[in-house]
Amino acid sequence: MASNPSEIPLKDDYAIIAKGVWKVFHVGKRRIDALKDCSFKVKSGMVTGLIGPDGAGKTTFMRLCVGLLIPDKGRLSVLGLDPERDYLKIQSGIRYMPQRFGLYEDLTVQENLDLYSDLLGVPEEKRKERYDILMSMTGLGPFTKRLAGRLSGGMKQKLGLACTLIKPPRLLILDEPTVGVDPVSRRELWQIVYSQVEREKMSVLLSTSYLDEAERCQEVILMHEGEVLGQGLPHEFSSKLKGHSFMLRVPGGEKRRLQQELSNRNEVADSLILGERIRLVMWDALKPKEVKDTLGLSDEIEVESVPPRFEDAFIWRLKKRLMEKGESIRLKIISHKRVKGKRDEPVIVVKDLKRRFGDFYAVGGISFEVKRGEIFGLLGANGAGKTTTFRMLCGLLPASEGTLLVAGKNLRKARAKARARIGYMAQKFSLYEDLTVFQNLRFFSSAYGLYGKRQRERIEWALDAFELKEEADAVSKTLPLGYKQRLALAAALMHEPEIIFLDEPTSGVDPLARRQFWAHINSLSEANVTIMVTTHFMEEAEYCDRVVIMKRGKILAHGTPEELKERYHPKDIENPTMEDAFIALVESKGEVASE
Repeated sequence: MASNPSEIPLKDDYAIIAKGVWKVFHVGKRRIDALKDCSFKVKSGMVTGLIGPDGAGKTTFMRLCVGLLIPDKGRLSVLGLDPERDYLKIQSGIRYMPQRFGLYEDLTVQENLDLYSDLLGVPEEKRKERYDILMSMTGLGPFTKRLAGRLSGGMKQKLGLACTLIKPPRLLILDEPTVGVDPVSRRELWQIVYSQVEREKMSVLLSTSYLDEAERCQEVILMHEGEVLGQGLPHEFSSKLKGHSFMLRVPGGEKRRLQQELSNRNEVADSLILGERIRLVMWDALKPKEVKDTLGLSDEIEVESVPPRFEDAFIWRLKKRLMEKGESIRLKIISHKRVKGKRDEPVIVVKDLKRRFGDFYAVGGISFEVKRGEIFGLLGANGAGKTTTFRMLCGLLPASEGTLLVAGKNLRKARAKARARIGYMAQKFSLYEDLTVFQNLRFFSSAYGLYGKRQRERIEWALDAFELKEEADAVSKTLPLGYKQRLALAAALMHEPEIIFLDEPTSGVDPLARRQFWAHINSLSEANVTIMVTTHFMEEAEYCDRVVIMKRGKILAHGTPEELKERYHPKDIENPTMEDAFIALVESKGEVASE
């Protein structure tokens, strides 16, 4: 149990002090060491990022800090108090926003604010001033009468943060506050956090699986499998990789094949597709010509050195640790039956598509085509109409008007026939969480019409291809998020579909799992499978051949990632990202918060 905090030397300089903290869980016969001998200090008055893959122990540590869990060993001090013994005292100075913040969706924005004011004991006479500040910060002022359940994802997160901040705390703990949130809303959430640090002098501990967000923190603590890998300023980690990072410009049509090949080269620590280029991180510091010679790259491939990013350093360090433990870091590529048909012929045709809910048009007359073997991205701010469009394309929701052809079938007349040729991976994975991994695979294969020998073969394939054999008897709700993602993709591929729909498939998933996921998707594209994907993670949009950007049910822009970056990026940015282009485009067409 936690020791008396008086045994820990305390200073006002630190909001949290952890010394030798352990936390163990038992799930069935499995022992899970969620935290292993963790020791670090979180400085007061600044934003500290708790950075790590899925299952690193971030959420467990945060729950210990707010007294929802008790350490098995070690000492923990939060605001100079013991979270176990001084639970009630701590609550007056701390606020915790978990991943699924408890908004009351049948209450309005204002009613949620009033409820949390009541719970936190905020006097009536002080509420209006605080509400005005919070509504101004979040941009929710015009929506106080709207039901929380009718807000977009980004607006819900901002309301959740506003409710958390009704009574300014000394310490704010945020667990993955930007998961599933579009880039504009992500930026606004960060502005709110920093405004509170400056205005209220509060301390913030924030976890995230978006590694670009680590660079927005004033200090970061790296975690993996319950252990602390390091602590420091973000640039201190990336600066150590000077000379390791490169950008490759690849001649047309070869980027996926080359990226897959490079990912499993012994000399390569990491490789990512960025539009028409490949970002490469080498284990050794080299010059561009040495990279070409080492990897045997052709003369047509241009190689240039680029500054290292925090993500480069994080992946480099994480893979190094896995190698030291004797674990494989190679990406596994799944097999899939090659889809017949001419590559690049249209297999999804959308023309003047509309979807109306009462008097409201969630989708207001959009048109586009997706070609066979293409990875096609559907992007947009929260509430743009992406998921509604997806549900119509999958035959889960009827269109109000327009033409909708999928795999040659008219979805307004033959939805069942079209569904037999597509796979769908939903945003929340749509697994049956009380069933085991094996039972989920058996259920979904049956739903797709597989029985007997064929069903047994496909289940065996899924368990092997997605490395789920050891988890076959595990109840799905006990799986880490990365394993749930593997299982959901396996379930969608049981019947070897020719078209795959992926609705925010990597939301909240750690960077290593994301890389493995996209290795699978790239191999499917190489097998002529057509992939349509929505994502809020803009770097993933770089994997797409073409993208469409939506807002308020309309298409704002379409083209290749390179075309969109060139066309819409802010003029003062030399090497724009998709996120730069996305934000510039959306903001040039009006504020997202006005949805």
